[in-house]
Amino acid sequence: MPRGFRGSRIDANQRALVDYFRTRGVSVGILSNVGYGCPDLILGLVNHRGERVNLLVEIKDGKKIPSQQQLTVAEDKFHSEWLGQVCIIKSKEEAKELIDRVRYDTQQVPQRACDCP
Repeated sequence: MPRGFRGSRIDANQRALVDYFRTRGVSVGILSNVGYGCPDLILGLVNHRGERVNLLVEIKDGKKIPSQQQLTVAEDKFHSEWLGQVCIIKSKEEAKELIDRVRYDTQQVPQRACDCP
């Protein structure tokens, strides 16, 4: 198996978050099997200016203790080297906030994990 790839572990809340995004009219592509630290999802939606926007989202289970919500080494490397947008979502409330920021706010789309809800 190539270096940096390991069998994917899907967070317990991923299915519920995917369903939530889809019920809000968001296109969802599941990337969790890509490996190499690639985020779990790619989302497609229309922002407040009518432009199509893609968002990379790493899912973490917010019900786990903080040490179990940390990025893996590969995820951390991906997040630090990726020049585009990528963020972390831990709950349905954060998912709602992300969608609302993109659709309704005139703020810039969150670029890094610390800018996400």
